[in-house]
Amino acid sequence: MSEREQEPAARLEQLLKRLEEARARLEVTDDPEQAVEVLRELAEVAKEVQAEIERARREEGS
Repeated sequence: MSEREQEPAARLEQLLKRLEEARARLEVTDDPEQAVEVLRELAEVAKEVQAEIERARREEGS
């Protein structure tokens, strides 16, 4: 894998790690406020994933 391919892969791995950590916290919480906060974090991660997908598409086209 080239250095150019490793950078997006590393970013995606970091996002996956954040996603898994947030999911685990959501599974164990009984506090509705904490659950809402975790859901907000998951929404932010989803936005970052979408941005990475768009970046990858732009890089493919260039």
